[in-house]
Amino acid sequence: MRLSELGGKEIVNLTDGARLGMLGECDLLINEKTGRIKGILVPDYKSQFSLFYDRNFLEVPWDCVKKIGNDMIIVELEEF
Repeated sequence: MRLSELGGKEIVNLTDGARLGMLGECDLLINEKTGRIKGILVPDYKSQFSLFYDRNFLEVPWDCVKKIGNDMIIVELEEF
């Protein structure tokens, strides 16, 4: 699968059904030596409608990615 095919997929937590964001809004953490994906940095917005927000990130380890479907990416995070 190409990175361009992943861009429009929604990231959903299997544990509580929470929508974490869209992969197009996220950054991938890449191991520079192996070229493998280590994780996903998901922007964590406190309030969607705030003009001034702190840009915090939720780091999702690639091991937590359970399934990549047609429309979404299912991850399993116990606590975040």
